[in-house]
Amino acid sequence: MERENAWKSYSDEDLAALETLAQGYIDFLSTCKTERECARFAIDLAEENGYVSLEAAIKEKRPLQAGDRVWAHAHGKALMLVEIGFEPFERGLNILGAHIDSPRLDIKQNPLFESNGFALLDTHYYGGIKNYQWVTVPLAIHGVVVKKDGSVVDVVVGEAADDPVFCVTDLLIHLASKQMGKKANEVVEGEDLDILVGNRPLVIEKGDADDADADSTQAKRAKLAEKEPVKAYLLDLLAERYGIEEEDFLSAELEVVPAGAARDCGFDRSMVLGYGQDDRVCAYTSLLAQLAIEEPAKTCVCVLVDKEEIGSVGATGMASQFFENTMAEIMALAGAPGDLPLRRALTASSMLSSDVSAGFDPAYSGVFETKNSAFLGRGLVFNKYTGSRGKSGSNDASAEYMARIRAIMDGANVAFQTAELGRVDAGGGGTIAYIPAKYGMDVIDSGVAVLSMHSPWEVSSKADLFEAYKGYKSFLREA
Repeated sequence: MERENAWKSYSDEDLAALETLAQGYIDFLSTCKTERECARFAIDLAEENGYVSLEAAIKEKRPLQAGDRVWAHAHGKALMLVEIGFEPFERGLNILGAHIDSPRLDIKQNPLFESNGFALLDTHYYGGIKNYQWVTVPLAIHGVVVKKDGSVVDVVVGEAADDPVFCVTDLLIHLASKQMGKKANEVVEGEDLDILVGNRPLVIEKGDADDADADSTQAKRAKLAEKEPVKAYLLDLLAERYGIEEEDFLSAELEVVPAGAARDCGFDRSMVLGYGQDDRVCAYTSLLAQLAIEEPAKTCVCVLVDKEEIGSVGATGMASQFFENTMAEIMALAGAPGDLPLRRALTASSMLSSDVSAGFDPAYSGVFETKNSAFLGRGLVFNKYTGSRGKSGSNDASAEYMARIRAIMDGANVAFQTAELGRVDAGGGGTIAYIPAKYGMDVIDSGVAVLSMHSPWEVSSKADLFEAYKGYKSFLREA
């Protein structure tokens, strides 16, 4: 059952709408490279569209009713948007769920060191990456440093045209004969993904050092400059520009990501090349679909979570109580308090676990089974199951739910396709789908096909972006 290429069906009006959506998405990808940045962007956009803080509503004991729009966040790194529908909660919710974390390098808590005239930052990779892909590409640092007084310093270095960038070095080919014989997962060890951040030494005039009191800051600075001059110079820069000291790394969350903006890809500009499309391509389209819904019959929910790439754990992952607790608070303010109404509402709900799928790549066709692969340009992808080997770790959606989804998509003229994550036993992967499924609700994975998933630069189709947005809107209205 080969699916038609969606580009063939577009009118001039469709193409204009597609391009508008794609350019907004490219801007989003270019500026929102961390979960904090994505959540902040989504909250700002939600408030522009009439959403109000759930926290404020709780404090004011403000009753909620059909048509009200509220947002809530968890530690600034996970987010829920909810528009209350006109049907009772116990009829179920229509939920879109995506994740806003992506594979990257995280700066360690005690990261700064000097080695043979270079200053470097030690990292620990986050999520599934191929280490060798992260060497010799321009890198940026995004995140926050929280000082002991509670003040927060926002950090973004490497994105502006006049910013410096950073890199992980690689071994020159002339000396790499031994390296070239290693397995791919051994070419660059995880502990060797150190970020090169400086090479200039701090010079202390001898008279200045001699005049300083032995216990003074100036004396300590001179002592460090004598022992580790490049590190000392870098610490001076950090103190001057950000007002932070080395100890402040202990309470920092700094993420190393590819530097630079997302771009149109291809002579025909039909694709998008950018970092973090797993899973921000689904998060962006889910967010816009949620904002576009007005006066829905059922309550509509968009949940954007953190930590999916490392198992959906922690206070901001889907496995936390954030989703359940937020819905309990909303239902209480809307006149449906209590555990039993909440349980009934969750059990009766329908959800799209909005996550990317592996796009068929002709360069690596041997790991795909073409009849059950996702192809760029053929629309929104539904994965009835993911997992690995014998569907291990998968939420396997029911045939009844799949039939309902087909009817919704066909009724809205949404181009869609079905797929598995590569050939049986070729590998595998998972999503957040199995976690909300524990409530008994219907859940299926749906998203956009991506090439080079988990690499520093991933590729998606603008047509699939457009169909995902259409499909998510149709689901919220009709499920």
